[in-house]
Amino acid sequence: MPLITLPDGSTRQFDQPVTVHDVAGDIGAGLAKATLAGVVNGREVDASFQIEDDAELRIITGRDDQALEILRHSTAHLLAQAVQQLFPGTQVTIGPTVDDGFYYDFAAAHNFTLDDLEKIEARMKELVASDLPVTRIVTSREDAVVLFKGMGEHYKVEIIEDLPADEEITVYQQGDWMDLCRGPHVPSTGKLGAFK
Repeated sequence: MPLITLPDGSTRQFDQPVTVHDVAGDIGAGLAKATLAGVVNGREVDASFQIEDDAELRIITGRDDQALEILRHSTAHLLAQAVQQLFPGTQVTIGPTVDDGFYYDFAAAHNFTLDDLEKIEARMKELVASDLPVTRIVTSREDAVVLFKGMGEHYKVEIIEDLPADEEITVYQQGDWMDLCRGPHVPSTGKLGAFK
């Protein structure tokens, strides 16, 4: 029965474990719709993060400073998904946020052109319109290696093998696309849209 303490000092008691999104919904439908992620006991987490014990919670919406990085990182995943759909066989390496946006490194036989950028942007918009749920999956190191080897993602296998032995391995999935990532990410691709 977690007791959730909000930033204004108010509390909400629940009879069972709840997600960040559940708490937002308990506060109001508008907040639930606007929720991108949360901060539970000082740690940024997805909106789907399950809170099992008493915790302090701050809900992240588009109005929060932290939202920009989450939106950019999630848009980087959207970019990678679009590229891999349009150009099968392309491998992804890393896709972090930077001060003024984001990027993704690709290993591809295809030489990208300016025309490709228009196709990629159009595909990204289609994926946003699809409003695909974004799901966090915790997996073992061994299963992650098998998964990414099977996908032909050799760089991801190298990254996994270089992670510290005690590092939690998480994969994010949207539609049929997956990537190794710590997160957090938006709840669905429909939360994205301001990109060029």
